[in-house]
Amino acid sequence: MTRDDRGNFVDSEGVETESHEIVVKDARQLSPEDTMSLTRNGFELLQKPVPSYDFLDHEVSVKSIIVDYYFNFIPYFGNLFSPLFIFISVIFFTSKMANDTEIISILNSGMSFKRLLKPFIISAIILGALSFVLGNFIIPPSNSKRINFENKYIKNKRYSSAKNIHMQLQPGQYMYMESFSSSRNIGYKFTLENFKDGKLQSKLKSDYVQYDTLSHKWIINKYEIREFETTGEIITTGAKIDTSLNLSPYDFTKRKSLVETMNMFELNDYIAQEELKGSEQIIYHKIEKHKRIAFPFASIILTLIAVAIASRKIRGGVGVHLGIGMLIAFTYILFMQVSTTFATNSNLAPALAVWIPNLCYMVLAGIFLYKAPK
Repeated sequence: MTRDDRGNFVDSEGVETESHEIVVKDARQLSPEDTMSLTRNGFELLQKPVPSYDFLDHEVSVKSIIVDYYFNFIPYFGNLFSPLFIFISVIFFTSKMANDTEIISILNSGMSFKRLLKPFIISAIILGALSFVLGNFIIPPSNSKRINFENKYIKNKRYSSAKNIHMQLQPGQYMYMESFSSSRNIGYKFTLENFKDGKLQSKLKSDYVQYDTLSHKWIINKYEIREFETTGEIITTGAKIDTSLNLSPYDFTKRKSLVETMNMFELNDYIAQEELKGSEQIIYHKIEKHKRIAFPFASIILTLIAVAIASRKIRGGVGVHLGIGMLIAFTYILFMQVSTTFATNSNLAPALAVWIPNLCYMVLAGIFLYKAPK
């Protein structure tokens, strides 16, 4: 069968045909050295095998897996569960003192409950400060090593695309793209508008723009520039022009996990840049910023609650105190997660959403302290 001039299939009588054998293989079953090839008349078509993203399929040493990957989880999880560990430790220690009537003896000797509370508060402040340093300066570099390892050996990094991109590049300058392909570094239906004192000064429109990775400039193709002046409108057209913009292809493919690799100062600068650009991800970055500040206070708040609960001798002793304490601690952690969800899915301010659990449980700590033995 062949096609005629109109594209319809017709019988191919009298036409000599040549048969070919095509072997199809699953590239995933090939070793990294193998390739799939089809050779005919001196032309060769090569297709690389599908890359694998598994520890066992890469020559990664056990030391590298442990040191560069798993060890970098330790600071994160250690800091994450530190308020809970502190809370349980304080409850256990204070409850043992209460059951042995040591707290009653201390209070009967003339020492006030505030004085008894002082070493707990000082220790909690020190541990809270350590948590702040971990969360803002030690964990981010650790996360960076872990994420780089994941990107290299575990995760399949695929090209992505973005659509309907609106962004402020700098004060008075706004950009729009209908879509952007990260595989080719090309943006389609590009528009750049410049404003001054609220008035449109110029507008550039282009069919597509492409980022040059060597010169770090944008190549604007098939463009039209309209400049609005008091005397009239000036229109300039052209085939190609190079320009520098406060924009890179990386801005379209940034992951939320990027902020996890930044220390406190880098995160503040990054948030300022993203606010200028009008990024849609800004709320996640602000939540991360406020969580790093609010989280260390959890150690102090839970310590106050633990001392107030466990300082009173009750039937059941340590077990009852631990049960009540665990319930309060887990509701506190759950409250933190729920409030963060409200910030991402509603109009609740990130700062307010992150700090609400601390404020509520600080009030709860005050109530428990008020009812504590005097």
